[in-house]
Amino acid sequence: MNSQSTSPTANGGRDPVLTIAAATQWLLHPSAGKESCCIFKVRQCLAEINNKTYQPHIVSSGPYHCGDQHLEMIQQHKWRIVEELLARTPPNGPTFDYYRQVVAAKEADIRGCYSETLSLSSYDLVQMMVLDGLFTIELFCRLGGLSLGHEYEYDPIFKLKFIFANIIRDLFRFENQIPFFVLQDLFDESKASREDSDKSLAELALTFFNHALQRPGQVLDQDFSAAGEAKHLLHLLRWSFIPNHSPQEKPVPPIECIQSAKKLRLAGIKFKTREAVSFLDVRFCNGVLEIPHIVIDDLRTDLLMNFVAFEQCYSYCSKHVTTYAAFMSCLIRTPADVSFLCEKNIIENYLGTDGEVVHFFQNLGKDVPLDIGEGYLWKLFKDVNEYHRSMWHVRWEGFRFKYFGTPWSFLSALAAVILLLLTAIQTFFTVYGTN
Repeated sequence: MNSQSTSPTANGGRDPVLTIAAATQWLLHPSAGKESCCIFKVRQCLAEINNKTYQPHIVSSGPYHCGDQHLEMIQQHKWRIVEELLARTPPNGPTFDYYRQVVAAKEADIRGCYSETLSLSSYDLVQMMVLDGLFTIELFCRLGGLSLGHEYEYDPIFKLKFIFANIIRDLFRFENQIPFFVLQDLFDESKASREDSDKSLAELALTFFNHALQRPGQVLDQDFSAAGEAKHLLHLLRWSFIPNHSPQEKPVPPIECIQSAKKLRLAGIKFKTREAVSFLDVRFCNGVLEIPHIVIDDLRTDLLMNFVAFEQCYSYCSKHVTTYAAFMSCLIRTPADVSFLCEKNIIENYLGTDGEVVHFFQNLGKDVPLDIGEGYLWKLFKDVNEYHRSMWHVRWEGFRFKYFGTPWSFLSALAAVILLLLTAIQTFFTVYGTN
């Protein structure tokens, strides 16, 4: 071993560790722990479950998948869409170069949003942000009826349903995000190219996603002032699901998981569909577990997995969806649990068999650290467990389910009671009739 290779003077007196670091592309940027860093490559343990969930299928947005060969088709349409936007912009309106200047002023902030060091040059990064940002905004405006002077009925992006459906899903995938402040700046600067409207970017974005999610109209009637704090479109979409946008509860002592739907049912807990805007708005009161209706299909499973991935990577948000995932994985242990929740209209299963729903919820919380005591459902877990531990409820419900759970068991129990009464009457007359 050559001792000079590790000496302070071997490389001109520079620290060899610093020299290596300076020549290395950081796979996890040193600033990844800051609040501003909000766009990550998904952890390997999550990606192994379903890697296609977090990566774009048809359109790239942002640097992580820019240049992927299978996304080339929509890449060409991006330029067409942006050229149409520029063509209808008034002569004194912003040009593409002007948009570049607006974005270039925030290049350092943009790079700080990504957990990995971006190898793109300043020119390429800014160009990509402007192209992807204007393309996304134009999609929102065209679907919202705010684009001036064009009829988009025959645009292939909207006309071909499979393309449009995939674009909607790609724009909320975690690895396919660009900073929301980039979208907001481009949206504000492009005002001259669209119909005058008081609709905010957040409202237009949620309207766009609602074409696939088909959520109640109340979602678009809420106050969007707090939506300006969104880090990107996935964060915005998640924000719209948080019940009352309430802050996370204070940590409490460790709380146990609840039992499966079957065991809770045997303990006397009733299940009821709750009318709510968000599937997260679960309640427990007087022995009744009220759970909002949720559709389980390919779209919603992708959405839930991306929400959980974001909450796991970004330390500066609550863990609402992760807590909900833990709640559902506790309830759903077997296909029979799924079947029961479907009967109660709590779950609407378009995923396939009941077993596939079990598999999905078990995987949704797999390798995901969570302290239930710090989640928004901690009190519900606590109350359900206390109710379940009440032996009076358990014994009565076990008796009721055994003897009165079905018409046949009820008739059998009734026949047994009648037979017992007749035997008692016969015994009475036998004893006293002889006197």
